[in-house]
Amino acid sequence: AAEGAAALAVGDAGRAAVLLDEALGLWRGPALADLPDRAAEAARREARRLDARRARLDAALALGEAPAALPELTALCEAHPLDEPLQALRIRALRDTGRAAEALAAYEAVRRALAERLGTDPSPALRALHADLLAGKTAKTAETAAAAPRPAPVRGNLRARLTSFVGRDEEIAALREDLRAARLVTLLGPGGAGKTRLSQEAAERGADAWPDGVWVAELAPVTDPEAVPEAVLAAVGARETVLRGAGAGELRAGSDLLARIVEHCGGRRMLLVLDNCEHVIDAAAELAEALLARCPELRVLATSREPLGVPGEVVRPVGPLPVGVALRLLGERGAAARPGFSVEEDLGAAEEVCRRLDGLPLAIELAAARLRMLSVGQIAERLDDRFRLLTAGARTVLPRQQTLRAVVDWSWELL
Repeated sequence: AAEGAAALAVGDAGRAAVLLDEALGLWRGPALADLPDRAAEAARREARRLDARRARLDAALALGEAPAALPELTALCEAHPLDEPLQALRIRALRDTGRAAEALAAYEAVRRALAERLGTDPSPALRALHADLLAGKTAKTAETAAAAPRPAPVRGNLRARLTSFVGRDEEIAALREDLRAARLVTLLGPGGAGKTRLSQEAAERGADAWPDGVWVAELAPVTDPEAVPEAVLAAVGARETVLRGAGAGELRAGSDLLARIVEHCGGRRMLLVLDNCEHVIDAAAELAEALLARCPELRVLATSREPLGVPGEVVRPVGPLPVGVALRLLGERGAAARPGFSVEEDLGAAEEVCRRLDGLPLAIELAAARLRMLSVGQIAERLDDRFRLLTAGARTVLPRQQTLRAVVDWSWELL
């Protein structure tokens, strides 16, 4: 099945069809039907079979076999009404058989189902297909357009980086390997260690492993543990509708938030990043365990100051930066604060700053911001009063990341 999907990806629909037919021909009855406690593994295998069937039908459309593929697509779409790739294949099949009006009606039904059940819009791919239908594009014109080079669609909600990422190449490689082997990985470390940035950098570099995207749920602003599912629901793009006013508690749309997240994520191969779990650790752990049990293709990457304590969790500590990397970070951030700055102008003082700040990335960045007004030697001399000195963080970050004292206070409040 993997070879068939790969052949389809490079445009060899004929070879893909042969390989996928062979793979699907090996399937016999319900997965692991004669084994006890089969639910989780059976769900994974059923998901893989569905992937193979979806790829085979895609190959059929590419080979001009839309009339033969349409009945199976219709049955699969009835069984999986929120599977957008399947729905897109059915809409394409309707278009390719000259039933454009039915294709438009099918799109509208999918759009309405996503809005009513998940509170979200169709995917960019589905919306692009709808636009082609409205423009009257046929399968031939769509195929010609698809042959033109175009950037791959961006999936997920990872934000563009505003600063460079320095060092930690070995940690990123190890983290990506962890995510291949385990379904829950937690980056563990003190405040200011760079857990958030490391998690997002690793997720971005390994994004190809998750065709349905990398989705980051930022839990730092969440103060009520009961609001953790809402934050995750919003992060993955399945927005929740909240009715306000008298009786709002009873009228709130989608009271079973977990079920809605599962419905949205269940058929997707995606990475969910739960960032800053420590102050809502129990709620984050409970949600992660429930999602992993019910979404077989989901991976979770958490950042926290303590482990989630979920079965199967792999914990990877995030340590301080080595001196060489810390100096690079101080040099780059220092040059941004004071153009022309180099650690070479006072290497001994720069090393002392990095050493006395324990290689913590946030503390080093706060020190670099002080280079607007002070030399690196003056910063080193004043580190005895580091809480007063390191107070020049970016205005747009969370308050607890703007000063070194705020980081310590946040950690203290969690004890």
